[in-house]
Amino acid sequence: MRRAVIVMLVGAMLLDAAYWTIWLTQRDWIASEHTEAYYDFENAFPLADLWLGLACLLALVALVRRHPSALLWLVATGAAGLYLGCMDLLYDLEHDIFTQGGGGAFEAVIVAITWVFSITVLRFAWTRRAELLAGAVGVPEDSEPPPPAP
Repeated sequence: MRRAVIVMLVGAMLLDAAYWTIWLTQRDWIASEHTEAYYDFENAFPLADLWLGLACLLALVALVRRHPSALLWLVATGAAGLYLGCMDLLYDLEHDIFTQGGGGAFEAVIVAITWVFSITVLRFAWTRRAELLAGAVGVPEDSEPPPPAP
């Protein structure tokens, strides 16, 4: 499961970077609506998504290094993702975005991926909190955990 979470963290960072690159260069490819209100809503997200990306990066580094701070960064990542997913879901429901053809379907996929990713990361972190704090996640039971990082 550790490897799956590592892959998910890398995937989340890549998807986030790809989304914002497309939004800033070819917005029509992914925009679900073409109204000023929708653009204003989406344009409010870059800083929050940057925070999510930074939390993913710090979680990834800590998890790969088996550093106890992985627990903190995984929880921060999952919480940030859930918050963003909730904001997206509520806006989409209030504005009938999901019924707007291909753009609505694309938005539904984004929301679903965000929720699955966030819940998976939070569940992984919480159910392995003792091992994460000990730096022992992914270490076979018969081996010694690595020494704490300085």
